[in-house]
Amino acid sequence: MSSLEKYKKELEQYDKMEKDFIDDDLIWKQLNAAENPTKEQVRKVLQKADNCVRLEPEETAILIQNKDPETIEEMYQLAYKLKHEVYADRLVLFAPLYCSDECENKCRYCGFRCDNTAMKRKTLTQEEVAEEVKVMINEGQKRTVLVYGESANTTVDYMVDTIRTVYATKTDKGAIRRANINAAPLSVEEYKKLKKEGIGTIQVFQETYHHETYKYMHPQDTIKGHYRWRLYCMDRAYQAGCDDMGLGVLFGLYDWRFEVMGLLYHTIHLEKTFNGVGPHTISFPRVTLANSTPLSQHLKYKVSDEDFKKLVAIIRLSVPYTGMICTAREPKKIRDQVIKLGVSQMDAGTRIGVGAYVKSKTANQLKDAEQFTINDEISLDACLKSICEIGEIPSFCTACYRAGRTGEEFMKYAKTQFIHNFCMPNAILTFKEYIVDYASKETAEIGNKVIDKYLKQLEGTEYYNKILDGIKQIENGKRDVRF
Repeated sequence: MSSLEKYKKELEQYDKMEKDFIDDDLIWKQLNAAENPTKEQVRKVLQKADNCVRLEPEETAILIQNKDPETIEEMYQLAYKLKHEVYADRLVLFAPLYCSDECENKCRYCGFRCDNTAMKRKTLTQEEVAEEVKVMINEGQKRTVLVYGESANTTVDYMVDTIRTVYATKTDKGAIRRANINAAPLSVEEYKKLKKEGIGTIQVFQETYHHETYKYMHPQDTIKGHYRWRLYCMDRAYQAGCDDMGLGVLFGLYDWRFEVMGLLYHTIHLEKTFNGVGPHTISFPRVTLANSTPLSQHLKYKVSDEDFKKLVAIIRLSVPYTGMICTAREPKKIRDQVIKLGVSQMDAGTRIGVGAYVKSKTANQLKDAEQFTINDEISLDACLKSICEIGEIPSFCTACYRAGRTGEEFMKYAKTQFIHNFCMPNAILTFKEYIVDYASKETAEIGNKVIDKYLKQLEGTEYYNKILDGIKQIENGKRDVRF
C-alpha cells in the first residue's frame, strides 16, 4: 500500500482547508515593503531582538532586505551575542544514522528519489543498525538522528524497532543517549508510538515553503507532493506528546528571503497553537550535489556564501531562543564562520550512506548509496579540536531531554536565557568525558585548556564546585554526570 493510500482519510481534511498559514503573496508584500530599509529602521529591529524576543514578519523582512554593510555587521555581532546569552559558548555535536534509502517519493533534488536507478537500495536489519551504532559509540558519539526514506519497509513499527536497538546497543565505551528522528510525516497515532519509545526531537523539513515551487519539486502522484500533510506534521507530533520539534528548509530550491519568512511563520503558527512552544531546532542545509540528480547541479536560487551567513544570523535574531543546526553539507570554512553567527549545534564524523559507518571512514565514499554530497568530511575528533581552536567548547549534552526539560519547560528556560546555566556545566562534563575516553593527544591538550578557561569564568558561581566534583567523578571512572 502506498502512503497516499494509507493516509487517504487524513489527507482529505487538509484538502478541505481554504488556506494554510503560509500566504505567499503576503510574504512577498512584506518583503517588498521593507526594501532598502534605513539604518534607523534596522537598528530599531535590533534593539527589540536584543531583548531575546521573537520578531514579527515585518521586522524580519527589514533585516532580510538590509544591504548596508555597517548594520549587517551589527546584525552579525548581535546574533552571536544572543546565542552566547541563551546557550553560552558551546556547540552540541551529533551524527546522523541512515537506516534506509528506499523511498517512494520523486523529489527532484534528492539522490534517494525512487526513479534514480543509479542508487543501490538498502534497509538495515536490526543487527546492522546495532553494528552501525557500535562504530558511532566507539568514535565518541552520544547523540544521533535516525534518517529513513519513505517506503513500505520503513513503517512506524520499523522505526520503533530501530529506536529500541539504538538505545539497547552498548560497548565498553558507553551508549547513544539521545536519538532524534528525521522521517516522513506520520499520523498522530504513529507519533504516539515514537513518543512511547523515548524519542528526542522530531525533525521534518518543509524543504520549501513556496507553494508552486513545492509542487514542482515534489510530483503530485507521491505522498510528499501533499504540501499540507507535511506542513501540519508538527501539529500532529505535538498532539501526540512529541513536544520537541525541528523545522528546516533546503535552501536553494527557492528564494532564500522567502524561505526565512516561511520558517518564521511556521514558528509563529506553532507558538500560537501550542502555548508558546515553537521549534526546538531550526536547520538550514543548502542543496549540494546528489548522484544522478541534475537539478542539484543547476540551481536558479543557489544561495551564495554571503547570503548564507546573513540568513543564519537573521534566523538567530528572529527566533533567538531556538537551537540552530549547521550541517556537514557546509565546508569547514563556512561552518567556522557561521558558528559566530548563532549556530548552536552541528554534526561531525558524519556518514550519510545506509551502512556507511561500518563500510567507510568518512563521507562521500559510497557514491551509489548517499543522498547528497558532504562538504565537511572531518572526523569527530578533528572537529572537536577545530571548535576549541576558535574559542568554543564542544558538548555532547543530552541532559534536558532526559531531565524532562522539553516543550513548554524547555521554552521557559530558553526564552528567559536561563538555559545556559545548564548548557555550560553539561558541556564541560560531557567534553571531559570525551577527552578521557576518546581524544587524540592533540585534542586532549587543547580541550583541557578550553575546559580550564570556562571553569575560570564560572568561579564564584553556585555551579563551580559541583562541576569540579563532576570532573573528578569522570576521572575516577563515572560516566554520564550531568546537571
